[in-house]
Amino acid sequence: MPKTDPHNQEGFACSHCRKFVPLRAPGTKHRNHCPFCLWSQHVAVSLIQDDRKSECQGLMEPIAVSAQKDAEWSLVHRCLSCGLIRTNRIAGDDDETLLLCLALRPLTNLPFPLDVLSMHRKDSQ
Repeated sequence: MPKTDPHNQEGFACSHCRKFVPLRAPGTKHRNHCPFCLWSQHVAVSLIQDDRKSECQGLMEPIAVSAQKDAEWSLVHRCLSCGLIRTNRIAGDDDETLLLCLALRPLTNLPFPLDVLSMHRKDSQ
């Protein structure tokens, strides 16, 4: 997402889907990704919440979700320009269907055939 225009305190256009993203969101004080497509932009250098000093500015693809210790979900983003991987807390207006798709993505590409599970189950009985 582009750096916020100082003249527009309401929001910005997503660099990926181009939809307008409001700065205010339920559950977060610092909007850092688009609630419609879940993409972000590499704007931070540090983990400080309002840091916007990155020179990279690459698009950050949502690649997974992560469950934190407090049961809070975070988005896992990878920068397409420099490869940095960063987690970002989800917001209350994030697209739930896209979040579930990210959570289920590993099940769509298993590292083993499913019939191995049924054979293993029969052998253990």
